[in-house]
Amino acid sequence: MNKIGMFFGTETGTTRLIAKKMQKQLGDDVCDKPVNVNRITPDDMLKYDALILGTPSYGIGEIPGKGASSGCFEPNWEEFLALLPADVDFSGKRIAFFGLGAQERYADRFCSSLFALVEKFKGWGAEIVGDWPTDGYTYEHSAAEVDGRFIGLLIDQRTQGMFTDERITTWLAQVKPLLLEKLTAEI
Repeated sequence: MNKIGMFFGTETGTTRLIAKKMQKQLGDDVCDKPVNVNRITPDDMLKYDALILGTPSYGIGEIPGKGASSGCFEPNWEEFLALLPADVDFSGKRIAFFGLGAQERYADRFCSSLFALVEKFKGWGAEIVGDWPTDGYTYEHSAAEVDGRFIGLLIDQRTQGMFTDERITTWLAQVKPLLLEKLTAEI
């Protein structure tokens, strides 16, 4: 596929909203419309070599889903990942991640679910791009912080919505060339 694929899980619709903002900035010629993972098959995702994946942060560092501890009411990443074959291979795919969370309300685990999701895809051979600075956030702990940086773009729409558009623009300026490089390398 010669475009960036964008997929997200959501519970309240906010992750969908952020994905739509990103896709609009990237444009239809570069990125396909974002799709909820509860509406796709594995083949829908696997056809892309460059991806942007987004997740809400539910539970205590688990992948969001209807499982007992994450608290989701709708199918989410957990249910989608269960559809993937045991031998799924994301080698050769380049993926940037974003996650949503509430840094003050859940300061002890801000966006920690993102880490669990990234680790799954990394374990399947994906190349991960798009880390993000921790500056400007207030939290006690986040599993999504590795070596002093977040492993993807973190958005707190609840308390820092005023920074969302600027953060998206800056992050996309960083990841877009990396994702497009992957697409042109495949041609």
